[in-house]
Amino acid sequence: MDTYLWKLKNEKLYKTNLFLYSNFIKENFKIDSNCNFNKIWKWSVENPKIFWKSIWDFTKVKGILGNTLLQESRIFYKNRFFPDSELNYTENLLKKNNTEPAVIFKSENGYKTVLSWKNLNLNVAQISSWMISSGIKKGDRVAAYLPNIPETVTAFLSTSVVGAIWSSCSPDFGTVGVIDRFSQINPKILFIGDKYFYNGKKINVLERLSEILNKIPSIKKVVIVPYPGEDVEKKNKFKIETYNWNELINLKSENKIQYVLSNFNDPLAILYSSGTTGKPKCICHGTGGVLLQHNKELQIHSDVRDNDRIFYFTTCGWMMWNWLVGALASGATILLFDGFPMYKKDDLLFEFVSEEKVTLFGVSAKYIDALNNNGVVPKNNHDLSELRTICSTGSPLSKDGFRYIYDKIKKDVHLSSISGGTDIVSCFVLGNLFQPVYEGEIQNRGLGMDVDIFNEKGFSIQNMKGELVCKKPFPSMPIKFWNDKGDKKYKAAYFEKYENVWHHGDFAKITNNGGFVIFGRSDTTLNPGGVRLGTAEIYNEVEKFEEIQESIAIGQSWKNDIRIILFVVLNKGYNLTDEIKDKIKKTIRTNASPRHVPSKIISILEIPKTKNGKLVELAVKQSVEGYKINNLEALANPDSLKQFKNIKELNE
Repeated sequence: MDTYLWKLKNEKLYKTNLFLYSNFIKENFKIDSNCNFNKIWKWSVENPKIFWKSIWDFTKVKGILGNTLLQESRIFYKNRFFPDSELNYTENLLKKNNTEPAVIFKSENGYKTVLSWKNLNLNVAQISSWMISSGIKKGDRVAAYLPNIPETVTAFLSTSVVGAIWSSCSPDFGTVGVIDRFSQINPKILFIGDKYFYNGKKINVLERLSEILNKIPSIKKVVIVPYPGEDVEKKNKFKIETYNWNELINLKSENKIQYVLSNFNDPLAILYSSGTTGKPKCICHGTGGVLLQHNKELQIHSDVRDNDRIFYFTTCGWMMWNWLVGALASGATILLFDGFPMYKKDDLLFEFVSEEKVTLFGVSAKYIDALNNNGVVPKNNHDLSELRTICSTGSPLSKDGFRYIYDKIKKDVHLSSISGGTDIVSCFVLGNLFQPVYEGEIQNRGLGMDVDIFNEKGFSIQNMKGELVCKKPFPSMPIKFWNDKGDKKYKAAYFEKYENVWHHGDFAKITNNGGFVIFGRSDTTLNPGGVRLGTAEIYNEVEKFEEIQESIAIGQSWKNDIRIILFVVLNKGYNLTDEIKDKIKKTIRTNASPRHVPSKIISILEIPKTKNGKLVELAVKQSVEGYKINNLEALANPDSLKQFKNIKELNE
């Protein structure tokens, strides 16, 4: 066993939600875990009906439970949890109606606004009432093209009040990206921000509206949402009914929310695959499955409690936004930040964390890497005394990243590296407070998630790299893909590799500690000489170099084999000399393996990424090999792909 980085002290352990839950199942189901997480997990996957009902009961879900806990099917994704249960998602999030803060917002420029629970309730009552008067009913789609602001949360909750289906894109998606997504689902209403700010630049969004309306004729009404603290942008006349958000929330109407009950498996929201290899898939998530899964992950795994303050740095185009909003069901305050996270100062987000006494702070692994590379030491300048949990996701967090958090941010903090995806709008593997944190490892599986690692032949393996799978159904599986006759896209996405087992597409291993290490996406694993290698293992070594800012590795088809090509972005003041190349190769050979050593190391100006900051190795590989990239709109910086075409060195 390795030496752990952190472990919760016993006197604190007994106050955690996980401990309270372990007592709950001991009293109700005679399961005595004795603070052993693996025991609880084993019981949870062996008894899915009782386990998921225990989450309903423990987290006090408001709704009609129904008689059937699981409608079983031989086909994995046709299993239906709680098929005759009814509830309203928003009713479960708006459990409070007082003057305490429900939502705290801050823009990169320092503008701050606070929305109390009372005002959130009032605003949801107004917007949902307007939706009903506009003819919006259960099953209709409502689209939002908005920044990460309180109005976005209000619009989402209002949509769910009436049983309509929510779908959102952040304004950093261009017009084509928005049309590619929303045109597939035929929304009736569009909420659109008039502008947003990024790194000091004001970007007008309203000027994109005419093209969107031309391409999506299903939109009958538009609500224009002014950016917080700013005057609304002047708008052209549109051939469609347009409303101003501020006018709608000031309409005279009953201040009572009229909740419409949905079936547990009725659609709540449509999220989109990143779409870097084709048109984005519309992934439809169920009302009850999302609520139960988020309640479990936030309250039991992440120890979110009443009056906690939860801040995840995200846009409303990423599933972590849905996860963040789900924290309202715990009675917690959620914090929204919009803009560039390092605007004018590297530690801008920590300023927000400190000022607002944040208890859980979530970021991407790439953000942590950037802090580390820039030599930022948050613990020296900020009061982080209330911070109990740091979550990291988006890509694998390196061992260096783990050490950086404990050395430079906070020694006594639960570092919960988490991994799941838009596909399940939640996690397969994440943290818990019964186990220690080991360097470079995600602590364990999620309760109720029968996660394993398979080899190519479909056999379970330990301490070897393989495919991350889930062997039993769970409530937050997509209920369907939109416009997917015969579930063809759904089956192709998760069930082609292994029969009736969810294949997630992550390359991973289970360690001797029982933790998980993710090595990147399976479709971007490197196969030199037929041996599968994870790109994360290369990045972990390369990005330790002071000369290197970032890197991306691909496997290039070459002479009937695959050779590894490493592209690096250099820090200012450095050139890619033979000496630096040799140092990189030597370090990779020593710390990873000789097979990981790249055949070529090439300097580039920037690395292509999705809007959520994920590396797009597959798009780079396709560019190098001369293939057309179908959906550039999924990328934050699509022009960066041009630098990979016709590189002379790659033909030698």
